[in-house]
Amino acid sequence: MAEKIGVAGAVRTTIPARIDRLPWSRFHTRIVIALGVAWVLDGLEITVAGAVADTLTKPETLHLSSAAVGLVATIYLAGEVFGALLFGNLSDRLGRRKLFVITLAVYLLGSGLTALTLGSGPGWLAFLYLTRFVAGTGIGGEYAAINSAIDELIPARHRGRVDIAVNGTYWAGAILGTLGTYVLLEYVNLSVGWRLGFLAGPVLGLVILLVRRDLPESPRWQIMHGHAAEAEATIRAIEDQVRADGVDLVDVDESRALQLQPADRVGYAALTRILFREYPSRSVLGASLMISQSFLYNAIFFTYTLVLGRFYGVPAATTPIYLIAFAIGNLLGPFAIGHLFDTLGRRVMISGTYILSGAALAISACLFDLGALNAYTQTLCWCVIFFFASAGASAAYLTVSEIFPLEVRAKAIAVFFAIAQCFGALGPVIYGALIGDGTHPGRLFIGYLVGAIVMIGGGLVARALAVDAEGRSLEDIAPPLASTEHHHVDLTDRRDNR
Repeated sequence: MAEKIGVAGAVRTTIPARIDRLPWSRFHTRIVIALGVAWVLDGLEITVAGAVADTLTKPETLHLSSAAVGLVATIYLAGEVFGALLFGNLSDRLGRRKLFVITLAVYLLGSGLTALTLGSGPGWLAFLYLTRFVAGTGIGGEYAAINSAIDELIPARHRGRVDIAVNGTYWAGAILGTLGTYVLLEYVNLSVGWRLGFLAGPVLGLVILLVRRDLPESPRWQIMHGHAAEAEATIRAIEDQVRADGVDLVDVDESRALQLQPADRVGYAALTRILFREYPSRSVLGASLMISQSFLYNAIFFTYTLVLGRFYGVPAATTPIYLIAFAIGNLLGPFAIGHLFDTLGRRVMISGTYILSGAALAISACLFDLGALNAYTQTLCWCVIFFFASAGASAAYLTVSEIFPLEVRAKAIAVFFAIAQCFGALGPVIYGALIGDGTHPGRLFIGYLVGAIVMIGGGLVARALAVDAEGRSLEDIAPPLASTEHHHVDLTDRRDNR
């Protein structure tokens, strides 16, 4: 229940506890499917863009220069950063539900219009870049709004494995994108095939948009923004859906109630003060995890075809086969070991996956330098490395979405996502230069060792600073700014890692 109390504007509520005591139900499955598609779309979008890059230089398509095609990916990533910051702010202000409808609609518009690029003149080139920026904006907004909504609607004992699995579905999108573009570019007229590739995501997104329209707002967000009646109606509707599955729900004891005083709007300037004054070690943790995984992924993923071609002589036409194997390894990790983040715990699993992936990369680097690898064994090494790295990277998103107060959760995700993307963008540039024409493997060996050190460093930071959040309510991990007790509790590093 939620009821007003003596303090002006304050309420006392058991809504967070009522959400966490729910058993898994069809409602939760529907939430995960409808919201989790964001990462499938991102994986699909980036893979399609990479697969058609060479095609767009052909005379029968847009006849773009290599530099112009390369800029397409950069602009998409810039759009993601802008979208995360813009929609992360709006998600905290206006609510999760409005934003996970708006962000998907923005993506649909941008990606759909990309397919309508009809020429390579200055005007059409500007149109192409604009539509890629808009598509990236929508997907970047999804990261902030969707991670927030999922964590706030999923019961605490399931939160880790669900969030990690959802983030890992990026690689399901990569597999779909690889298979789809291979068929379209091999068996369909090139001028039509690349356009159909960019339309695949919007078709899937349009179906999901219809499903999302019926999803509820986060009752946690409602109650902490002063919408007590709406929050009570929302949680009752959710409980009714769970009871419809034949589950008897016990009442939540009043001792688990929270007393909340809705806080004023928090902007990015105030967020900076909150992050680095009240949660300094958590901020270091979030930045370390996000930067290290982004650097590794961008460095390897965006240059893997160069390595296969320059060092192992793999023809460009067959590289999709290697990408599928690479993507399968990434997809299996979160699903196979994600539950351990809820059982063995965040600290053990996050540090373990980062350190194991870094160690595996160092070993494969030595094998590469010795000339002991071929295209198949190199791909197998990447599969093993990213089996662990994928689960760790997904846990990085989980971490930044659960260790800060609800009122700034989406903005915090956006900030760390933006920081990670900026550092991650350096990876392809550095590793592309190290690869060169493929005649100096020693340079890439050093690059791989640097990547290994970065991941192991992230794991060591996690070992020291990780928050033991498994099975705990979000409000216990980080008391809301709206809590009337918030300013009477020491929120510094002494309780950061409890």
